[in-house]
Amino acid sequence: MAYSSILVIGGAGFIGSRLVAQLAATGRRVIVPTRRFQRARHLLVLPTAEIVEGDVHDDATLNRLMGKADAVVNLVGILHGKAGRADGRYGPDFARAHVDLPKKIVAACAANRVGRYLHMSALGAAGNAPSMYLRSKAAGEAAACSNPAVATTVFRPSVVFGEGDRFLNLFASLQKFMPVMLLGGADAKFQPVYVEDVAQAFVNALDNSESIGRTVELAGPTIYTLRELVMLAGIYSGHRRPIIGLPSSLARVQAWVLEQLPGGPLMSRDNLDSMKVDNVAAGPIDAAVGITPTPLETVAPYYLAR
Repeated sequence: MAYSSILVIGGAGFIGSRLVAQLAATGRRVIVPTRRFQRARHLLVLPTAEIVEGDVHDDATLNRLMGKADAVVNLVGILHGKAGRADGRYGPDFARAHVDLPKKIVAACAANRVGRYLHMSALGAAGNAPSMYLRSKAAGEAAACSNPAVATTVFRPSVVFGEGDRFLNLFASLQKFMPVMLLGGADAKFQPVYVEDVAQAFVNALDNSESIGRTVELAGPTIYTLRELVMLAGIYSGHRRPIIGLPSSLARVQAWVLEQLPGGPLMSRDNLDSMKVDNVAAGPIDAAVGITPTPLETVAPYYLAR
């Protein structure tokens, strides 16, 4: 085992919790920083997990955490953010989470001689992508690979499903209460990947030198339209509703309305822009991460039915 003490930034979230559990199962020490201890307390049942309160955007905190680790995983990401940058590339929220943080992480890795870094990006990330989200993810990839002293692997997953996800569960919940689903981007394509497979890909890549310097796409075995995924969420949860695809102009109005809702938007205009690019992998999953993707139909019916 080349790396025995792993700092997992974003380790208390949906994907991070699975990754921390898988790393702990291998006997590794796993350090999980969080701004609020309560958000990560569910990880305390793992014998080798250590929860540390702190703000990873603070340079001093980040350097202190690096002193405990010999490898770093960064899973931090946001789906919604305000526009505002003068160049229009992406707003300050996306810049802080997707670009500035990776820059700080790589600098701290180099300063503390932490030589291994696994970075979470997104399928479709590109400098000329139609959304702020995808453009900022591309800039984050550049930051992640900016220092030759740090051996980096970049992961680009499609939408991730699994118990507790905010994708299929959202559409299942909406269909419980809505008589009909008015759907923007209904024909957008996705290739959903199982959360446990994503976590396993990170674990497998960690010690595999063949994954260094690579950008690994993570996707499931099947491509679906958004309409098909919403339909499956309704079927599996027992609340199937009629689905009406909205033309782009009405979809944009709907997204604007949803942006105004308290508690954070269910959908944003930037999300619609992301769906202008099919969320589909270019080919099979890189053998360097050693996973066989799990079909959605073998997992989703069980947790959506609950």
